[in-house]
Amino acid sequence: MYNGLSDMTETTEKKVQKNEGPLDAIDHIAVAVDDVGKAVDWYRETFNCEIEYQDKTWAFLRFQNIKLALVVPNQHPPHIAFLHENADQFGNLKTHRDGSRSVYIQDSAGNSVEIVAKDSVQAKEKD
Repeated sequence: MYNGLSDMTETTEKKVQKNEGPLDAIDHIAVAVDDVGKAVDWYRETFNCEIEYQDKTWAFLRFQNIKLALVVPNQHPPHIAFLHENADQFGNLKTHRDGSRSVYIQDSAGNSVEIVAKDSVQAKEKD
């Protein structure tokens, strides 16, 4: 039976697993759109961001703290992408048109999660 915050905190503390080292980084979030060009226009008119890449099926917008991918559903699932030092431990990495390497997995709720090889993104950002 739920007895307020103390019960919830206790349960949460038992389930939280402590990891060592720095926090993991979110590289981008991908949302599904019907028309990439129209969506890019809307985001650029509404927010201050830069276009990192754009074609008819996919766009990458850079914001101050994160990137936003605009994807058509038949090309990529809506997802959240994390950078990882050892992305290949999650499966076979695929090289994408932007040069990044990643693998898609599902979280415990069935959401799509992309694990991006950290070195494939950092090398690009240094250029």
